[in-house]
Amino acid sequence: MLISAPRRAVDAADAVAVMPELFVVEASQWLSTSTGRIAGEGYSWMQAVHWVAGAGLYEPRRHRSHGPRSFGVTTVRVAQELAALFPCRPGIEYLVRRTGLSERSVEYHLAMLREAGLLAYVVRGTRVRGEAAQASEFARMVPLEFDVALGIRTAGEGTGRRMTGVAEAGRELMAKLGKKAGRKVRRSRAKTSAKALAKGSVEGSAEAVSTAVSAGGRCTPMEGGSIGTSSAGFTSLPPESKLASGKSDCPTPKKSKAKAGGRTLNRVGRRYQLARELTQELDWLRGCSLPRIAWVARSVADAGWTVTEVKGWLNLRGETGRVHRGSGLLAVLLAGAEKILGTPDKRADAVEQWRGAQEAARRHRIQQVRALAERFDGDWDAPTSRAVQRRVDEAFAAAFGPQPQQAAPEAEVLPDVSGVEGLEATEVAQARAEARQRLMQGDSSLITVAVDAMGREAAEQLYGADLVRRALQLASGARSSLMTYGRR
Repeated sequence: MLISAPRRAVDAADAVAVMPELFVVEASQWLSTSTGRIAGEGYSWMQAVHWVAGAGLYEPRRHRSHGPRSFGVTTVRVAQELAALFPCRPGIEYLVRRTGLSERSVEYHLAMLREAGLLAYVVRGTRVRGEAAQASEFARMVPLEFDVALGIRTAGEGTGRRMTGVAEAGRELMAKLGKKAGRKVRRSRAKTSAKALAKGSVEGSAEAVSTAVSAGGRCTPMEGGSIGTSSAGFTSLPPESKLASGKSDCPTPKKSKAKAGGRTLNRVGRRYQLARELTQELDWLRGCSLPRIAWVARSVADAGWTVTEVKGWLNLRGETGRVHRGSGLLAVLLAGAEKILGTPDKRADAVEQWRGAQEAARRHRIQQVRALAERFDGDWDAPTSRAVQRRVDEAFAAAFGPQPQQAAPEAEVLPDVSGVEGLEATEVAQARAEARQRLMQGDSSLITVAVDAMGREAAEQLYGADLVRRALQLASGARSSLMTYGRR
């Protein structure tokens, strides 16, 4: 939604088209309700960002009493970070780290980009207690006013419109915006004020020299001086040979901006650091309160334990498969750990045992996968039921074995029939119930063996067409490497 700004009265002779004020209400800050078009890439989107910054059509303080007063360099710098993300799903902490701004400032500038029509919600982030916060996903939009002001021709409908050309009058401005979009906006640095080197500096060249040296913050070797005057009042310039040598005799070395080491953590900081690593690397501690875990692990953190050493100790104590309260279980497992493993050597031995157990578990999983693959990719397994085994043997003998001259009275030979007319109804129902139960457990061997031995038609008469079809589907899926079966 666009709210038109008041227009000034003009003469009919020199009437000038005044662009309306640029402001998008909250209900129109979604991709489904936006009037702009999706930017093809970050470069074209930054052109629209620089146009909004220079046009002055958007004034944040006209719609709120707090926050930034204008769409300036800081907003452009936030937009520059968003232009490099694909997809555009930034987190507040990420933008704080990249721009050096506070969380509230980042939220203000994201709201300004939405109100200016440059961002639209695709998915709005959520924040649920006890779960990880989900960041919002945005679509980089080009406002409709940008296309109108520069005479950009588009094709298509809705937010999927694409640019097909630019009017002659807007090409020069488009080129200038392209140069601005190609440049990176850097974080502004604090300027140091120029100070005089001494109290008794005189005006003229001496004051200019002292100001230049102080402002640059560099130590230039000085030679010679004025006769009869103070060195603080006048300083002669060094010869060019000394300046070109690149050597400096400055008694005060420059301070390196980069810190020699990281920030030293105190006792509380080490507790929180260990707690954060534990919640990240132990699955049963995910979602637990970080202060509570820091309090539970305070004894081992104060003793200088690392997260690897804690894992080694947990391997010695043994873990449980079902956890109701992660912090309570951790408190029980860590009780007295700093006294039992009181030396670094003992903790190193525990870590080695833990790594050996991890390697053994990895090899065991590989063997399980191999056994499962051989089971499904190899020959079929014989059924475990003796009744079924007898029927399978009889079926194989009847299908592939030599025809006996005279059947023994005790032997039961399958009749030469195409169906199940020779079986009683109770036997057929019992066979189908057993086949259905084994099929629910993922075992289709009973039906597949009958299909191989007697043919699909006879198997369907014995077990039913539905069970045979499901068993053949399950058997074909079991031979695929993309499907696995298990029991609950």
